[in-house]
Amino acid sequence: MTKLQELAEVTTSGARKETALEKTTRIVRVIKNDEAEARHAKTARLRKARFDSQKSGATSDSGSGKN
Repeated sequence: MTKLQELAEVTTSGARKETALEKTTRIVRVIKNDEAEARHAKTARLRKARFDSQKSGATSDSGSGKN
């Protein structure tokens, strides 16, 4: 009975090693999240630039008399 308890303590106390698939999945998630953050930042920057351009274009075009 003592040997069984010792064996159970040894097998459950150690941390589980990460498999190759889990490591690859973790790395892919990190890369995809970084790319998504960069894409969102670029979209926000371009959206702001377009808004500023339209805002400044609307004030200058309002007196041009074009129809």
